[in-house]
Amino acid sequence: MRKIKLIFLLLAISFSLTAQVTQWRGPNRDGHFTDSTLLKEWPQDGPALLLEVEGIGKGYSSAIADGEMIYTTGMIDTLDYLTAINPDGSFKYQVAYGRSWSKSFPDTRSTPVIENDRIYVQSGMGTVSCIDKESGEKIWVVNVDQDFESEYHIWGNSETPLVVDDLVIASPGGKKASVVALNKMTGETVWQVKPFEGTRGYASACVYHWNQHRFILATIGTHLLALQPESGELLWTYRWHDPEKWPQPGLIWTNTPTFKDNRIFLSMGYDYPAVMLEMDSLATSVTEVFRDQTFDNHHHGVILHDGFLYGSNWQNNKKGKWLCMNWKSGEIMYVEAWDTKGSMVMADGLLYCYNERGSVGLVKPDPDGFEPISEFKITKGAGPHWAHPFIGEHKLLIRHGDALMVYNIAE
Repeated sequence: MRKIKLIFLLLAISFSLTAQVTQWRGPNRDGHFTDSTLLKEWPQDGPALLLEVEGIGKGYSSAIADGEMIYTTGMIDTLDYLTAINPDGSFKYQVAYGRSWSKSFPDTRSTPVIENDRIYVQSGMGTVSCIDKESGEKIWVVNVDQDFESEYHIWGNSETPLVVDDLVIASPGGKKASVVALNKMTGETVWQVKPFEGTRGYASACVYHWNQHRFILATIGTHLLALQPESGELLWTYRWHDPEKWPQPGLIWTNTPTFKDNRIFLSMGYDYPAVMLEMDSLATSVTEVFRDQTFDNHHHGVILHDGFLYGSNWQNNKKGKWLCMNWKSGEIMYVEAWDTKGSMVMADGLLYCYNERGSVGLVKPDPDGFEPISEFKITKGAGPHWAHPFIGEHKLLIRHGDALMVYNIAE
């Protein structure tokens, strides 16, 4: 009997550490979604529209599908709300979880993160909440920006919290701590990392794997930090902010780092040079491999596929082109126009692109050129077309302001 109990205990521990997390830009936050047997081309007017929902609030955060349910966030009046959407488009609940960012571009940015029966989300003013997925009731609430004295950049806080093991990671970039880990069950502080100069960043943290190494990569407005998840030990830092090139106290750094093996790619738009870093074999430092002025992706995310990096670049705040880079050499393979810049994710071997003029395109990843296989236009909603697409349950979720569209992309 004791052996049986021990087996069940070990299984429970294993499950808690490897539970599937549903989150922004896919399971690994790299833009790759695991859905397969999806359409290889769309009808002229786009894939079949399954659901159209309004009333979710203003925002640029993604909607995410978890089973038959959909969850998203949005700004209503001055508060950020979490909305749970039933399969028929009705709301199961809509609950406020904190104050929205109130200054420049105040709409909601943080995407919900779902693990088992809990949802984790962060408001525009730094309130991290753990919410019961079934009822919408708050389990715990911690304002990391207030508690750790965040120093905001122009657009405040756009971070989506990271769940890793039994922790929730947030990056307040404050006077008391740059990065903190909260117990995901209670909200209590488990560890915190020393403060650095500069402001809060905008990018969300990720988990970095290479050989036997597993780190948290977190950002503040000036530095990339590599952290040991269990203890918060600071393993190395990289200062990307150069005050001679960027006189503001922090970078407008929104993209989660992209990595493969011992290389890490950083990009942020605004003609600020993107950089490829390489970590040493002992995982104690990084060095620059090359800098690039062409692949300065704004806030739309990039895709690494078969040795090539795909995405769009920044020419100005309303204009950009689509491009491909050789991951190893840094060679730019193409730079091509498709309306303007935009976000990109990938599933079942194809790229899903959503540009800032509302066009959604299905594109084959090919270093020889950018050519949409199919495309259609988003006509509902208002405001910038900035929300990254989400793919799950054979559905494509596109959010535009207060409107959410759900498309059937099953083959």
